[in-house]
Amino acid sequence: MINRRTFNTAMGLGTGAAAVSLAGLQGVSSATPASSTAPGTHTAFPPLKQVKAGLLNVGYAELGPAHGPAVICLHGWPYDIHSYVDVAPLLAAEGYRVIVPYLRGHGTTRFLSSRTFRNGQQSAIALDIIALMDALKIHKAVIAGFDWGSRTGDILAALWPERVKALVSVSGYLITDRKAQLEPLPAAAEHTWWYQFYFATERGKKAMEDHDHRLQLTRLVWDLVSPTWDFDDATFARTAAAFDNPDYAAVVIHNYRWRLGVADGESRYDRYEENLATAPPIAVPAITLDPEKDPFTLPGDGSVYRDKFTGKYDHRTLTGIGHNLPQEAPAAFAKAVVDADRL
Repeated sequence: MINRRTFNTAMGLGTGAAAVSLAGLQGVSSATPASSTAPGTHTAFPPLKQVKAGLLNVGYAELGPAHGPAVICLHGWPYDIHSYVDVAPLLAAEGYRVIVPYLRGHGTTRFLSSRTFRNGQQSAIALDIIALMDALKIHKAVIAGFDWGSRTGDILAALWPERVKALVSVSGYLITDRKAQLEPLPAAAEHTWWYQFYFATERGKKAMEDHDHRLQLTRLVWDLVSPTWDFDDATFARTAAAFDNPDYAAVVIHNYRWRLGVADGESRYDRYEENLATAPPIAVPAITLDPEKDPFTLPGDGSVYRDKFTGKYDHRTLTGIGHNLPQEAPAAFAKAVVDADRL
């Protein structure tokens, strides 16, 4: 989920329905409540596709015209491609080629080799998306994401701006500063990150490896970070099926341990991580979205990370919306994508 360093800075806690037309989307306010955005209209994607890309065989949904401008929608944890099950048809109806991939360790995405380390570090996931774009012959795309997806989009925009036409990033600038994350936070702030510390233990690892414990934990996270989202058991179950990937626990555990500095990355990614450690600015056109009811949303209406976006820019706060913003407020998210593309 969100970057502890950014949260720390902002809080002053120490240092370092069916697809709608464009006219319909234009009528969506950034403060529109979720109840008016028709979440839950769709429950499934068309048959998924698979493509070999870099280290992976990537499973992904594709909607819209094959030659339309590309939009790549990236999910977070503990979520999957169904976060975009209502967003994708909205964008496809506007003529976009919408690609929604399972990130490594999720759903039908598989490593090509059993010898590949099940790495969850931020630059590895970003390079997966570059490889996917190459495999699909997409030179440039609008990148839109939340949680892990926001972080990945931020990295793509910062390191490979020539591949990113525009960016939609929920919660703003989430590139991880590992050095800063070594510093403690006050207890009340640390409480928000309970699952990260749990995953740093063997007990937490075993919980993620066990089907029943994994479901209980991830369902609890959904409830805590989206307190106003009235989702049903079937909605959670559709996403939770993606957690049965044989590499899910390994990738998730490594991701959070790496962020906390209790697990090493791979040397092949060192040059990218060294660049990211400088907190590079993002110059591509960007819209940042803050979900008001997400416990990770920072105070200041985006002011904490505003200086990291140096190109054309807009910020929006969505009233009454929690962490899984694209699934809770699909029309508002889709509108942000269209608007970012036109900045």
